[in-house]
Amino acid sequence: MKKILIAVDYHPTSEKVAETGYKLAQQVGAEVCLIHVIAETRYYGVEYPSFLGHTSYNYNFAMDERVNTQIENMAKDFLEQAALHLDNKVTTKLIKGETASSILKYANEWQADLIVMGTHSHSVLEKLLMGTEAMKVLEKTQIPVFMVPVKK
Repeated sequence: MKKILIAVDYHPTSEKVAETGYKLAQQVGAEVCLIHVIAETRYYGVEYPSFLGHTSYNYNFAMDERVNTQIENMAKDFLEQAALHLDNKVTTKLIKGETASSILKYANEWQADLIVMGTHSHSVLEKLLMGTEAMKVLEKTQIPVFMVPVKK
């Protein structure tokens, strides 16, 4: 095992995921890359439809390049700080897109030997309707996945 890709997000449990994955990498002498995926930036904004012909509520933050840049800069800073928390040799990858498919695509490109992810607790209804990103990765991966339990 030479390369371990660790997926992190803004959830506080990502610290445990990153530290657990990094510890594993140290034990086997593997290179580490932290990956964070920014969902489509239009999901960070508010898009109200017109209501009874009134369009003043139509505002799409995705159209404002400053907001996109700010979101990306915050994510870059988050990743850089997370990497430095572990080791200055840890690399990072920031991707915009759908989370599970982006993780899988980059894992293949980077030739990762293992993907490390955390399990977040979601409501039963949310899991039923949307699934979880971890489940989507598990269903489609060709690369082994190490799941870090983070539920208290």
